[in-house]
Amino acid sequence: MSLIRMRNLHKIYNTGNDPVHALQGATIGISQGEFVAVMGPSGSGKSTLLAVLGGLSQPTQGSVVVDGIDIYALSAEQRADFHREYLGFVFQSFQLIPYLTVVENVMLPLSVTSLSRADKGGRAIDIIEKVGLRSKALRLPDELSGGEQQRVAIARALVNQPPIILADEPTGNLDTATSEGIMELLRKLNGEGHTCIIITHNPENVRHVHRCVHMRDGKLLLDGPVATADDRVTAEVLTKE
Repeated sequence: MSLIRMRNLHKIYNTGNDPVHALQGATIGISQGEFVAVMGPSGSGKSTLLAVLGGLSQPTQGSVVVDGIDIYALSAEQRADFHREYLGFVFQSFQLIPYLTVVENVMLPLSVTSLSRADKGGRAIDIIEKVGLRSKALRLPDELSGGEQQRVAIARALVNQPPIILADEPTGNLDTATSEGIMELLRKLNGEGHTCIIITHNPENVRHVHRCVHMRDGKLLLDGPVATADDRVTAEVLTKE
């Protein structure tokens, strides 16, 4: 049984005189423990799919069910609780608070919990250590490299111990070697039980995942396991602008 089930998703943006059909009938199931990449050219609908899955953008039509919960049947308050319990978000732009230290940034999602400050700090330090940045816990974001900042963003996504990690172009602003390190970290986290769904333009990232979904014009074109170099060639063709 799927942990995540998205059925017949449509998303229409009414901008100007011409509506934009960002999703057109997308249906997909994702099992617990899978590592899934969603690929496609700009404007294919992959980031919209992730936003809809994450409860951030209500679909025009269709449903998203996570662990038996129809997330768009929830109230705004219930959905906020759902986000905290189930989802960790990682973005291309890191979105760190520049005047807060690494540990303070990682603690932010815990601000609405009933944990004591000491417990919040202890949990944040544990996660920072997991991503390999224990020695830099008291530094500010601008004292870190791009790859280190992305590791902080991943630590922040993990601090609530969510079962699902959603990452939108997590290596988009990084060089090749640093991107490889981030993908290795995500693969390690997946091996520890987190279900991971990433949006990526980079065909090299595909070799780290179990399964690749290709999109174009709001539709799913291909969906299947990734195991060979031929799959990466296919990914390169399908992601050309």
